[in-house]
Amino acid sequence: MTGLWTESAAAAATNGAARGNWTATGVSIDSRTVGAGDLFVAIRGPNTDGHNYVGDALARGAIAAMVAGDWAGIQADADMPLLIVEDTDEGLNALGRAARERSKARIVAITGSVGKTSTKDALARVLSEQAPTTATVGNLNNQWGLPLSMARMPAEAIYGVFELGMNHAGELTPLSKLLRPNVAIITNVESVHLEFFGSEEAIADAKGEIFAGMGADGAVVLNADNRHFERLKRLAKEVGIGRVFSFGASRSADFHMIDWHIEDGGNQVEADLAGRRILFRTGGAGRHWALIGVSVLGAAWLLGADLDAAAATMANIYPPQGRGVRHQVRLADGGAITVIDESYNASPASVRAAIAVLGATPVDGGGRRIAVLGDMLELGKNSPELHAGLAPDLEAADADLLFTCGPDMAGLSAAVPPSMDALHTDSSDGLIGLLTETVRAGDVVTVKGSLGSRMAPVVEALLALDAGNGDDGKQPCVAGGKG
Repeated sequence: MTGLWTESAAAAATNGAARGNWTATGVSIDSRTVGAGDLFVAIRGPNTDGHNYVGDALARGAIAAMVAGDWAGIQADADMPLLIVEDTDEGLNALGRAARERSKARIVAITGSVGKTSTKDALARVLSEQAPTTATVGNLNNQWGLPLSMARMPAEAIYGVFELGMNHAGELTPLSKLLRPNVAIITNVESVHLEFFGSEEAIADAKGEIFAGMGADGAVVLNADNRHFERLKRLAKEVGIGRVFSFGASRSADFHMIDWHIEDGGNQVEADLAGRRILFRTGGAGRHWALIGVSVLGAAWLLGADLDAAAATMANIYPPQGRGVRHQVRLADGGAITVIDESYNASPASVRAAIAVLGATPVDGGGRRIAVLGDMLELGKNSPELHAGLAPDLEAADADLLFTCGPDMAGLSAAVPPSMDALHTDSSDGLIGLLTETVRAGDVVTVKGSLGSRMAPVVEALLALDAGNGDDGKQPCVAGGKG
């Protein structure tokens, strides 16, 4: 593997002192997942001190460790390969900053209330098919995840795609200034983390902080269908960004979705991209995936990538785990059910999108559409109303059965019409037996909830019904914080 950091380059980047001769091929802040050749950075976090795991990281194959100068272990082993800095948080930032400064890559920053990880993964995949590309792994998008991702960027990268997350005002400004993106994408602004903001307008302003590190030659891609589009456009203009592009179903959008429909578990999409008509397929199903495809292809066009090749790649990009992956589960008594795994997280906008996909998915024979929903968290004082407000969406999707869990989802269970069978339990554990006894051949089951609602075990229980020797026929996934 190509080296990322020699001891001398890392010392120069961090104004630190290196001990030993080494070349790191990776960077890690987690001793549990450290890889052979990694530089392990001993972060002092709110709950643990990485310095306690330096020995473990080295034993697992780390080539060296970045440690603070006041760490007592420096004196314990004179031969230990180290990078000694004043503060490891700032040391990690300095590595990320140096990687950005030495790179000629075109850098994309992505944020948004919903869909930023899927958009990041899709854009990274599209670009990586055409040139060396580095990207955030998973959703390492916070004050440690972003500089870690940047520090992993090879000098030869042509493109860099990074996710930025936040749940409080003021978090994106330093991240953007560190990253200095050439292109920024804001997928949308929705009622996510309202507990910490109080209004969607405040969330929009916080998302707009992504512009802070951009120059006048930067380009911004905004959702024309979102009600905060004009607000975000104004924020971009106020910091001197001259090129603002839009995507969406709005006819006025620069990257305009003309039509879409679900076919064979994915989408067929027709779009106008800056005046060019193009047809493409997405591996993910639903209107939200069609719009992700439009925004990704628009960004690829802005970056100078081959648009036809990018459109072809979109057909092979599927939802990340827990964000819409479909499983065919064969039942012991014959037939199968379709399980749509949306268990990773939830907000009003993303639950509505998942319900819409459920409604657009055909059912076989006597099959039913079943929604299994856990609480959406961090919605503040209006949380009960936001949960109950999903009832019209379930009606529009012709949902036959509703299973809910959590204190706020009780309001949704009570709000749906009597024609829709609804069952509520206090926790996801209580749903499992009831659900697995209820499903039958032909059913389509969507499972969604915030991570803290623990909906993943519900999905696991449904998959355990499979009688097909462990091959559940799930879609392939692209590789994968805060909102």
